[in-house]
Amino acid sequence: MATVQSCPMLLTLSSTSLDPLLRPARGKPKLDLLDLPQYARDTLALNGLHLSTDLLAGADRARLETLRDRADKAACSCLLLWEREPLGLADDDPDVAEAALNRTRRIIEAAHLLGCNSAAIRLRAEDTDDAFERATDMLREAVDRAERLELNLLISPTEGLTATPDRVTDLIKKTARFRVMTYPDFGAAASAKDPITYLRRLTPYAGALVASTKKFANEPAKGASKEDAWECSDNPGEHTAFDLTAMIETIVSVGFDGPIAVDYRGSADATLGTLMSRSAIEALLEPRPAEE
Repeated sequence: MATVQSCPMLLTLSSTSLDPLLRPARGKPKLDLLDLPQYARDTLALNGLHLSTDLLAGADRARLETLRDRADKAACSCLLLWEREPLGLADDDPDVAEAALNRTRRIIEAAHLLGCNSAAIRLRAEDTDDAFERATDMLREAVDRAERLELNLLISPTEGLTATPDRVTDLIKKTARFRVMTYPDFGAAASAKDPITYLRRLTPYAGALVASTKKFANEPAKGASKEDAWECSDNPGEHTAFDLTAMIETIVSVGFDGPIAVDYRGSADATLGTLMSRSAIEALLEPRPAEE
């Protein structure tokens, strides 16, 4: 028997996985942003952070630098900053497009202050040739700033212009900049007509990837004891929302070796759901025996 080695991918935390703790719908946050790196490292055993920009609302330079220092001290560095809301870089109104460009530059600069190596955005645009050309021009301007700061600018596909993998990769090729990459998401892939082909086409251009999850077979039932619930973290069972195994196998098969952000989006406790997700992904990445 021989051993099939998996890619040495770094498992990190997407901050949205802990939205119920960081940004609860009601009441005060149960987890402060500055404590997130230590929590991710000690409680979740994850090795880096992908942060959403809404967590930084009102933050000044000093707070960003404090977060960066806390992350470095916890050995859980900030790796990526991403914007939830799609930006109108390809808008036919020059003022809207310029505002989106300025916003993109601010995201890149904040990512730099946090010590990230990437910033990620979505594009708000219809899938037309004119929008494609405008997006290309504005991405070139945005990535100029990223290149000076030695950051990558990642495109997170969304509806419209970037809904299909081919359109995204065509945009990257037309932009013709080394630091423009993709930011695929398992959840978006699962919604595609052919999830595996979707991932197979986007992942070779990926600077990072979001391993979003939603539902596991062994998630605790309501009313389960605390002990029974937390046993599920090591034995999540099959991921039932979509074929997680096939998606992991796909990104490994195309040679992806970048950071994977764990992002639980289900209804279980946020910490428990993130732990189940990490356990499931780790198990799928473990070396497996194969015939000689």
